Amino acid sequence: MNSIRSRLTGILIGVTCLVWLFAVVWIHISTQSQLEKVLDARLMEAARMVNSLLTEHRVEVGPDGDGGQLSLKPMPDFPLYDRQLFCQIWALDGKLLGRSESAPGVRLTNVANGFSDTEVAGDRWRVFAVENTQLGLRVMVGDSLSVRERLVQNVVTGLVLPALLMLPVLALMIWLCVRRGLDPLSRLASVLSKRQAQDLRPLPEQNLPKEIAPAVTALNGLFHRVEEARERERNFAIFAAHELKTPLAGLKTQAQIAEGAKDEKMRANAVRQIAAGVDRTSRLTNQLLDLAALETSDEMETPAYEPACQLLVAVSTDMRMLAAQRGISIELPEAMPLVQLPSPHLFTLAARNLIENAVNHSPRDGTVRCRIEAEASKVRLIVEDDGPGIPENEMPHVTERFFRGAHRNETGSGLGLAIVKMATERMSGELQLRNRPQGGLSASIIVPGTIIG
Repeated sequence: MNSIRSRLTGILIGVTCLVWLFAVVWIHISTQSQLEKVLDARLMEAARMVNSLLTEHRVEVGPDGDGGQLSLKPMPDFPLYDRQLFCQIWALDGKLLGRSESAPGVRLTNVANGFSDTEVAGDRWRVFAVENTQLGLRVMVGDSLSVRERLVQNVVTGLVLPALLMLPVLALMIWLCVRRGLDPLSRLASVLSKRQAQDLRPLPEQNLPKEIAPAVTALNGLFHRVEEARERERNFAIFAAHELKTPLAGLKTQAQIAEGAKDEKMRANAVRQIAAGVDRTSRLTNQLLDLAALETSDEMETPAYEPACQLLVAVSTDMRMLAAQRGISIELPEAMPLVQLPSPHLFTLAARNLIENAVNHSPRDGTVRCRIEAEASKVRLIVEDDGPGIPENEMPHVTERFFRGAHRNETGSGLGLAIVKMATERMSGELQLRNRPQGGLSASIIVPGTIIG
């Protein structure tokens, strides 16, 4: 399993080692360059110092000019010349007049003045020469390049080796820092793993690192949505049980009446009541199922464009039988605008409940008028009835589930307008209710649509 801690630790250690490698290379190159400059300056100063001593006759060469070792006059205030340098003094005619104790006996360079690199007896040398025409001498001071390289290597090793030895300590510190930095995430995982399924309390959001805060906020939002869904399910179960209990009890009572009826008329009346109760229970069950389907779905249905007028005609045709039983007619205009809807199922659900609600509240021989109007990119479905309308004090509550106002009827369940509102909201639409001046209710839903004719 992938580990953020291991990945971060590996990346940081890898990057650190890479930076360390570049630093070592840079230190080596920089140290070598700086040391060469310092040692070249040392050579130059040493050669000029010997030349100055010769000019001031503070250094004597061998008396016979046989290339003997240089000697110094006793000068208590002047230190001995650094024995690590090699020095030769040559006459301009090519005769070795003197040399330092460890200097080779052959000429170090043929260059009269300045720096040069040469090889003598297999050894490479860095030499600085200065010519003294006044005395007829040439002073040569040199370093062995192999000694220089060892010096550079020793300096670089002294700088780099402690750093390399600290790498394991640095890796451990990186691992500890990464672990400490990820502690809030580990604590969050521990808290979540110990939670019971029914525990949907929000997680504390105080003093959280800003990288973890969005995840905790999202989790709290999820907990809230799950809690709302569970609350809706609990309420639905309670409401459904409550609403189904009454019609089922009525069916049982009518069945008992029919069973014990003494005459045919009483039995026939009980059977009619049973049939009506079955119809009411069936409608209530269908509405409960529609409500449950809407509540458990937070997304709109997949777009499947269909003309709104065809959907309205189909719904009104289905409702005509129910309306005819009550002596109510359903009227549609002969011509309606051709408008396509992206959510035909939701529109059909809303239209059916609006028309059914209008039929249930219309007086006998009343009329339910339905029409569709197009408004730019919107579609308006209007359903009007001749019923008593809705009292103004009840208007804010009629879309609540199972709300039944003063003008309730025996067939209503209090779910119709709640379903219409929920379906309309799923379509990003709006439900509008108003009482007509001449009596009755005008119910409209306004949803997105596309005019095609």
